[in-house]
Amino acid sequence: MPRQLLTNARIYTLNPSQPSASALFIEGDRIWAVGDTSDFASGMVNKAEILDLRGQVIFPGFTDAHIHLEHYALIQAKIDCSTSTKDECLLRVKARTRETPPGVWIQGHGWNQNNWVEGFGTATDLDAVAPHHPVYLTAKSLHAAWVNTAALQIAGIDGTTPDPKDGQIQRGVTGNPTGILFEGAMKLVSEFIPEPDEAQLDQAILSAQTKLWQLGITGVHDYDRQLCFQTLLRLHAQSKLCLRVVKNIHLEYLPSAIEARLLSGLGDNWLRLGGVKMFADGALGPHTAAMFQAYSDEATNCGILLLNAEELFEYGRLASDNGLPMAIHAIGDRANHEVLNALEQLRAYESAHHLPALRHRIEHVQVIHPEDVSRLAELSVIASMQPIHATSDMPMVDRLCGERGKRAYAWRALIDAGTTLAFGSDAPVEDPNPFLGLYAAVTRRSADGSPAPEGWYPEQRLSVHQALIAYTQGPAYAAGMETTLGQLAPGYLADLIVLEKDPYTCDLDDLKDIHPVATMIGGEWVWGKKPSGS
Repeated sequence: MPRQLLTNARIYTLNPSQPSASALFIEGDRIWAVGDTSDFASGMVNKAEILDLRGQVIFPGFTDAHIHLEHYALIQAKIDCSTSTKDECLLRVKARTRETPPGVWIQGHGWNQNNWVEGFGTATDLDAVAPHHPVYLTAKSLHAAWVNTAALQIAGIDGTTPDPKDGQIQRGVTGNPTGILFEGAMKLVSEFIPEPDEAQLDQAILSAQTKLWQLGITGVHDYDRQLCFQTLLRLHAQSKLCLRVVKNIHLEYLPSAIEARLLSGLGDNWLRLGGVKMFADGALGPHTAAMFQAYSDEATNCGILLLNAEELFEYGRLASDNGLPMAIHAIGDRANHEVLNALEQLRAYESAHHLPALRHRIEHVQVIHPEDVSRLAELSVIASMQPIHATSDMPMVDRLCGERGKRAYAWRALIDAGTTLAFGSDAPVEDPNPFLGLYAAVTRRSADGSPAPEGWYPEQRLSVHQALIAYTQGPAYAAGMETTLGQLAPGYLADLIVLEKDPYTCDLDDLKDIHPVATMIGGEWVWGKKPSGS
């Protein structure tokens, strides 16, 4: 096996028993020893490639604990709809029609009606700029879609179409669809959009893999659907997958997973099965997150509760009976409360039936009732959160939630209660750059420094170390891989990143501008400039 000795480095191992070192000995895909150069026997050193880091910083590789890998990969070819005005978005759609044959779908992503003076767009708006194409534009949250009349006609949606159980068709005063679809209603149109072929998907995922390496991401927990899983399996079989992926399955695939006896952890160190993803509610942006009190700008709207505690428990019981933990999307305070009630029932069920206490997790935990903050730790439930959501959503949360904003993105309160945090990005909803997330977690400020030097509800800020743990050890624990990933210690996989700037000592404002200079996964330098030999 090839051996490498990395020397003259500032190594932060995140191993409590040996937090720092200056040399790292790697054999094959594993770390063999950590210490100082003088700690290694001369015979060992003579048989290794010696690489001089010249004082650069080494950290364990980061894991994005919540990403939509297929969506992130494919979004690169779609229209960027994250504009400050609705008119600018419409101009981008019009420009795309000039290079798209009539009748072919035009797709885009990233609009946010909360940033537009007019609010939501309409099908008529899109008809004016794309009269000869069906148009499907997903919101920044991925919980709403904006479509034109051609798309509605293809899907057979009109004033008589009922709302699906898990979604809503926005309607005008006459009852006719406006062109905005929420949650499960999005599928009424999206199922008519042709899927990319295998070659297109393979190339998109491989390109995304390279982009993630460049950001210092060595692993992800993916939440896309079956097509993504099939692509990952295909790439893995071809030895092209060089990103550690924990693949979570969606609720509709639970019966198939049980029939096939698929257990969490099945797979290997590159691709393994995680848990079962289900949705308790929607998102704050489109006002579909389930809240105890109505949104400040819609006096009768408390969002959409997609699954209540009893329904969640029944699904959770079925999953736990078959060795699959739950990963439940919950954003509003009511949704989080329902999920915790379900998980409390499930923990009692696991105990009564002598089942293992699986590593259940709540995805997002964006707004939580004060009485529920301690319950995650009490129930050993992981909080899978995305710090960059907070700095993107601050103005919207203040406007939609008022005083409830102080209970939003409550990282410090959760960690103080003993909760394990696993950080990610929710890309393509947000930028997957973990250093933007690190900056958000420790400053609670936007890139321009707003809203104030001390940050937004600064009592929820984390230390740099706490945030780094949430990007490394937290995801490893959530995946049941804490003995192989998340720190640089003997026996662990050699996944690491090289930095020129030290997150522990640099100015907090500089965190968002850090870029890795090299990334290693499994002992291989997959991106950047490999350190020179000495």
